[in-house]
Amino acid sequence: MVATPPEGETLREIAARHDRAETTVANQWARHPEWPTPIGKRGQAHVYDSAAVDRFVAAHLTRPAVELDPQREYTAAEIEAATGISGGTIRAEVSKGRWPAPDGQRGRANVWRGATVLEAVAERRAYRRTTNAGE
Repeated sequence: MVATPPEGETLREIAARHDRAETTVANQWARHPEWPTPIGKRGQAHVYDSAAVDRFVAAHLTRPAVELDPQREYTAAEIEAATGISGGTIRAEVSKGRWPAPDGQRGRANVWRGATVLEAVAERRAYRRTTNAGE
């Protein structure tokens, strides 16, 4: 009697469904300590329960909604407090063209309107690597 392959999806299928590179799913997501345990194999590939993967993505990879006043101006420090994206990251991303240019200045500090920040945050991915004390 031939065993039927387990229902679920491989890392390649997970990557395709979430529009991510397979290497990102394999080398970052799947190495997270709370990544679901495989439910079987399909050929040489591990198979994961789709519902368990969705729970992991919701808990660890979905950026929480940010509440900002769209008309108010925010400094990098205020954006960091609201979003968790560090001021240093914001400045680096501006210089690389991956964060919008400031909408103005308040004293010496660059400021962005809330609407600009909300749009930029919506385009960012949420996954952050976890750091272990022993590494």
